[in-house]
Amino acid sequence: MGRKSLGAIRRLEIIQSFYEVARDIGLENASIAKVAESMGISNGLVMHYFNTKEELLLGLNEYILQQHLNVLMEGNLGAIRTRQDLEDLIQNLFSRKWNQYFDDGVFYSCYAMIYRNEAINDSFKQYLLKLHDVLREELNQARSNGIICNTNIDELTEIIFALIDGSYYYMGMFEQGKVAHQKQQDIYINHCLGLFKYVDP
Repeated sequence: MGRKSLGAIRRLEIIQSFYEVARDIGLENASIAKVAESMGISNGLVMHYFNTKEELLLGLNEYILQQHLNVLMEGNLGAIRTRQDLEDLIQNLFSRKWNQYFDDGVFYSCYAMIYRNEAINDSFKQYLLKLHDVLREELNQARSNGIICNTNIDELTEIIFALIDGSYYYMGMFEQGKVAHQKQQDIYINHCLGLFKYVDP
């Protein structure tokens, strides 16, 4: 049991180092050798846990998924009892808190590989489905608790995620001042909140 835990810890350390190397020099330039160098260990030790760079990439994708889930879980995930709880969740999803957990350049470099690598494509699909499942559960909870009366929660989930992904990509493309950025963000948030059919108090 202890050895298994130690192995899981070491794998995570290697993935985190791979992420940091990719953030600093670009994912296309990151390699097992550079990860080993950054950690002060041998190539062989890295390859004991990850035989190929592709295995490391799959591990990185799972790591990014966890960072996304960290954003979703901030606050009161699983406790959507009031309209304010729901609106706080949406505010959180559209915030730039994502940047506290992962780098845009690394994320989009991983994303670009879905068109060339079937395993990465499958991994990304699973990661997106998991994120959607979490949000869908939150929205179902809001409906069960009499906050909203939207009937098609699956469709609502898809629309919200399309807005989040699109706004995040778009706003990341431009250097904006804090005020301008907040104004743009508020447009998306208000549109998203307008999709909810609130139950009259």
